[in-house]
Amino acid sequence: MKAVRVPSADAARLELATLDIPAVRPGTVRVRVGACGICHSDAFTVHNAWPGIDFPRVPGHEIAGTIDAVGEGVSGWKVGDRVGVGWHGGHCGVCDRCRRGDFLTCRALQVPGMAYDGGYAEYVVVPAVALARVPDALTDAEAAPLMCAGVTTYNALRHSPAHPGDVVAILGVGGLGHLGVQFAAKMGFETVAIARGAEKAAFAKELGAHHYLDSRTHDVAAELQKLGGAKVVLATVTAADAMLPVLGGLGFDGQLLIVGASMEPLAVPTAPMIGGRHSIKAWPSGTNVDSEETMRFAVLHGVRAMIETMPLERASEAYDRMMSGAARFRMVLTR
Repeated sequence: MKAVRVPSADAARLELATLDIPAVRPGTVRVRVGACGICHSDAFTVHNAWPGIDFPRVPGHEIAGTIDAVGEGVSGWKVGDRVGVGWHGGHCGVCDRCRRGDFLTCRALQVPGMAYDGGYAEYVVVPAVALARVPDALTDAEAAPLMCAGVTTYNALRHSPAHPGDVVAILGVGGLGHLGVQFAAKMGFETVAIARGAEKAAFAKELGAHHYLDSRTHDVAAELQKLGGAKVVLATVTAADAMLPVLGGLGFDGQLLIVGASMEPLAVPTAPMIGGRHSIKAWPSGTNVDSEETMRFAVLHGVRAMIETMPLERASEAYDRMMSGAARFRMVLTR
């Protein structure tokens, strides 16, 4: 089979390779990959920035395809089923987190493309416990980015303290943010999109935003306060300093909800936070069931990721385009 992998721990690049089709094992299924989204987190594999990765390693954790082999001991799945696999690519079942049923925070969480070879390939073998059913209304290319970018934004918003009618701001209208705006609007929130540049206003409104704030020309905090203060600001940007100005826009009991990963520290003024009973929370992705519910919501309400597709053989080019910010808004590899 064709696969695109990181050849060694210090390579920091992708190479096209021909590998044996992996054999199915007990408790696993083999998926014929129809599409695999490129996520910024794939950089953890490419740059060996995640502990415990064995190389060579095939990246990719936004996988959609069809089961073509079922391992011993697997029930509930059959050859021909359409499935997806996301950040939650398996769990140990025995740690304290798993024993509480919180599989996403498993101490030994298996992320495809890190713990085992991922979806930048024609076939991938995954634990059956990680599978999500893909509805017929979605193509593989549409489903793939919902397995991480989609479930991350949807799951964060639905577990937030916001209720329909509350002001919810989406900071950033990029790969995560353009999905966040759609989900927020469809969930019934008074949705505010925040980004840099007046030229993005029309697009934000097309996505469903009721208001658009250009962070270059608006006092974002003041404008949010004019709306009564944000119950939630979903931070999809990856720059910590871009998150700081929105804290002043939180209403009482408002929450800054972070899904954009940054390694930079966030300098927080605590006095106004105390006065407003503000909180800061971060949210990871979701389990396979969360992914199914994300896709079901997306089908019911017409939420879709904006994607560009490239064939697997051009994965290196597609990866560079995604990481450079040139893609609008998600890159998806197809067969």
